Order: sequence, then structure tokens, then C-alpha cells
Amino acid sequence: MQALRYWDYYDMTNTFTELYENAQKKICFHNLYDLITTKQNILLAYRTIKSNKGSRTPGTDGKTIEDLKTLTEEEIVEQIGCKLSNYQPRKVRRVHIPKPNGKKRPLGIPCIEDRIIQQCFKQILEPIAEAYFYRHSYGFRPIRSTHNAIARIQHLVNTAGLHYVVDVDIQGFFDNVNHTLLIKQLWNIGIRDKRVLRIISKMLKAEIEWEGIPSKGTPQGGILSPLLSNIVLNDLDQWVSGQWETFVTNITYAGKYHRNRALKKTNLKEGYIVRYADDFKILSRDWKTAQKWYHAVRLYLKGRLKLDISPEKSQVVNLRKRKSEFLGFTIWAEKKGKRRVAYTGISDKKKKQIKNDAKTRIMALHKKPITQNALLYNSFVLGVHNYFSKATHVSVEFSRLAYDLKAFTYNRLKSVGKYQHPGIPPPTYKKFYKSNYRTFKVCGVLLFPLRDVKTVNNLNFQQGLNPFTPGGRAILIKELNPDIRAEISKLLKSKIPYRTVEYMDNRLSRYSMRAGKCEITGVFLFADEVHCHHYLPLHLGGSDSYSNLRILHKNIHRIVHASKPETIVKLMSKFDFDDTMIQKIEQYRKMSNLEPIDNLI
Repeated sequence: MQALRYWDYYDMTNTFTELYENAQKKICFHNLYDLITTKQNILLAYRTIKSNKGSRTPGTDGKTIEDLKTLTEEEIVEQIGCKLSNYQPRKVRRVHIPKPNGKKRPLGIPCIEDRIIQQCFKQILEPIAEAYFYRHSYGFRPIRSTHNAIARIQHLVNTAGLHYVVDVDIQGFFDNVNHTLLIKQLWNIGIRDKRVLRIISKMLKAEIEWEGIPSKGTPQGGILSPLLSNIVLNDLDQWVSGQWETFVTNITYAGKYHRNRALKKTNLKEGYIVRYADDFKILSRDWKTAQKWYHAVRLYLKGRLKLDISPEKSQVVNLRKRKSEFLGFTIWAEKKGKRRVAYTGISDKKKKQIKNDAKTRIMALHKKPITQNALLYNSFVLGVHNYFSKATHVSVEFSRLAYDLKAFTYNRLKSVGKYQHPGIPPPTYKKFYKSNYRTFKVCGVLLFPLRDVKTVNNLNFQQGLNPFTPGGRAILIKELNPDIRAEISKLLKSKIPYRTVEYMDNRLSRYSMRAGKCEITGVFLFADEVHCHHYLPLHLGGSDSYSNLRILHKNIHRIVHASKPETIVKLMSKFDFDDTMIQKIEQYRKMSNLEPIDNLI
């Protein structure tokens, strides 16, 4: 939803809709370069990258988004356009991040200009690709999430009775994507602009620091890589679904059209694919069919996509007897009455990672008992609860995790905090944690209890939630509730120097109680848009109390404090104000002893 605001602000919404609709009609695109290099698209790319934390990570040239902030909009557009006219990507910085299994994942970090250029390409290519993508692939696509993929598997187990899962692990997928094949796949989905394809080819062959020029693969860490990876594996999605789910037939059964009954009389393999990025499963009805799928997919990946599978990690699993792992969850089919239903828990790998992460944060709090470390611990707990709350057995799993960590937590924190019942907790704590479990209070902050989490219903993805159609956007704005828990988890990580514990806590409480909405415009605010305003400023005798704080959009906050007419006019042009909103702003300015806006403009 945040992206939709950016689209409207830079007047790109209709462009994306038109690209999506034309792609649905199988129209080919020969002049995409001109769209990619428009001022609006470049500025949208800059704004999107700027709001991403990764923009502060330097590439091989040592530059970050901070080095571009002093440029005017015209200078940024000219700089990006000039670089694209004779595009040669800079070296990609190589870093390695640890994986839960102890190994390291290589990441490629392009230079900041190259990241903006990749974002420019992504914005234009994504609506075209979305028109071709299979409806049950969920990784790195707008609005979709890991929870949607888990919900789809639960649905297939519960309603279709599919208990056999083909687990396939592609060996080093991101490092082994065939460049020639990828360019051909882009051509097949209607991207026929040769300038665009040539630049993408250069992006794929960008030299990696200390490793040289790659002959294959899409580097993890690149802005465009997830989209290109989805384009590669979309062929697999369509091939699998075409074997059964979307197979077109006019065969009748017993004189009537019963599609599934008719198909079961054929030699076709019943199977349904659920994919998240390079992690996918195929669900089928019996062992024999699952074995056929296993070998068919192995041969398809090798023959058509030039990819190998890992024999050690690929297998057929009977969910009635064993658990299958997917995206950090475990899935199995357990008897309930006369049928079997899908139950979900947390994988052993993830549980081990959660324990290690919890211990790291507890040790940090033990060594340095400050408000920021207490808030970071709460952010961690809220984050893992938010992710795993869709598991049917989440309460049992986290109760066990908390029990395993109980002695460690008590021994490390007893000297720096007080072990107590919450009593009358702050509003933010009360919103998410209802039970009266004892927990530590460190530096005036109640630590969120690891064990206190309950299952939340995991619903199937609504296929109508498409940001590239007017109808889809209307549903998104009307029905999709922003996740306040996720945004509070981000706010907890904020580092605001010289602020009191009371301010930090009441800021979260105010955001929570206002349902994350700006108190002037009424629009939901994502974490990076939130500013907290003192209704009566501190220098005029105000306090950090809950009643004196107001949650505002950052640009609204700037309007409240602005003194230059040109600044006020520029900021106000970004909003559609009514009289009530103007009156509120004027009241806020009055409390700060600032001149009314009418007198300035």
C-alpha cells in the first residue's frame, strides 16, 4: 500500500496499469526504454531506494544514498539518464551473510546508481511479468507473502486430500541461472526492446569484486534479481500447472462434464505446485504419482532450464507419516475425526536460530542494560511472533522455546532488571500480550514474553488483490488491513538519541492506539513515515506524556514547524487538505507559538 502512494505521487499508476493490461492481451513492447528513462520513473525509483535500509550500504565505489541527497530532482534524472545512454555497470561488491545451517550466503551489492537503475527497470518490467505469472507463486511479488504459500498448501491438504509432497531443492539456483535462456524468456513475455535487453544482459554480466565476470547466475542482493528469477521459474510453474490444474479438455464423464473425474481416467499426473522464489513443492494424491512428478521435474529443470537438483535435499514425503519443511514452517497431515487436516509448526532449524538470536539479545541487554537494547529485544520477539503466528501449533512451540530459555534469561537479567507480573502494562504491551506471565522490566521497559503467542487464521491469497488493476487497487485500499504489529516491530528498532524512556514508550502506545494513522490526515502510516510531535513543545513546558504526543506523517510534521512560505507551499501540495485538517494544523502551530499559515502564504 505504501508503494501505491508513491505511484500516485509520481503519476505512474496509469502507466503501470496500461503495461499490465497490454501484457494480458499479449501485446509486445518495443519502446520500453523511453518509459524507463522518464523523469517520473527515475524519481519514483530514487524514492523507493531511499526508503530502503539497504540504501545506506555502500557498493564498491563507497557511495550511499546520502551522497545523492544534495542533488536536485533534475540533476538526479540527468545523472541516471546520462549513465544509461552508454551503460556500463560498476563492479558489484561481494559480501557473505551467515545462514541458519552455519554456511554463508553470497550477496552482491551493486553501487547506488546501479541500484537506482535496476529499480527503474523493475518498475516497468514488473507489471508486464505479473500478467504472465502463475497465480500460486508467492515469492517477491507485490502484496504476496510466505503466509499465502503456507495457506495454499494447507488448503490443498484440507480440501483436496493431497497428502504426498514432492520436495525439490534446486542446487545453487541464483548462481546457475542461464543468461541466454533468461533473455529468451524475457523476449517470450513480450519484452522486445533490444536496448532494454542489452542493458539487462550487461547487468547480469557485471563484474563481481574479487571473482570476475560471471557467465551465469543472477546475484542475490540485486534489485532486479528476484523479478528475473521469477521469470525463469515461471516456465516451470506453467508447465506443472498445464499437466493437470490448467489442462484444457472437453472430455466428459458419464455423459456430463466433470473435469477432474474425466482427467483421472487419463494418464495425466495430478499435481499442484506452490512456489516461493526458488523454494517449491508439488502436492499429489498418491505415492506413485508423486514419484512420477519427482523425476519429471528433475528432468525438466535439467533439460529446459539447465538447473540441477540436490538429491540429498529432494524427496517425496507422505504427510501422514512425516513432516515436510517449507519457509521455516513444518507441515503434516493429522487425523481429525474422519479426515486429515494440515497442521503447521516451526522447523528445528528455525527454532535453533530463534534460540540463538534470543540469547544474543539477552546477552547484549545483560552487558549494556539500556532502553535501546530492551526495545531491540521486544522488536525481535514481536517479529518472530508475527511471522510464526500463522502456525497452528505456534503456542506449543513458543512455550517450549521459552521454557528452554527460562534459566538462561533469568540468570542474565536478574542483576539488571526486575522479574514481575506486568500489572497495568503500557497500551502497546497490552495490545499484543493479554496473559499475566511474569517478565523482566529493564530500564523501565517491560520485555515481551516469548511464550505468549496465539494462532491467527491463515487465509488463502485473494487473487483479486492486484495493484496493477483499478479493481485490485480499490480492494487493497478498502479491505487490506495494514499490519500494525509489523510496523511497531520496525519502530522499536528506531534510534532516537537523547529521548526519555517515557517518550519512546508513549510514542509506540500512541501509534498503537491510533491504529497507526496520522492524527491530522487519518491515513495509515508505515514506520518510515512516522513522526511523533509534542502538542505542547518541551521548551514551552510540555512533557513526554502520552496525552501530549501526536502521531503525524513526517511531511505533516514539517508543515507544522515550517516558517518559510515556499517550504509550506511545497509540502502542502503533496496532500489533499480539507478545512478540518487545516484547522488542526493551525491549532498545532498555535500551541508552538508559530505564525498561522494564512499569514505566511
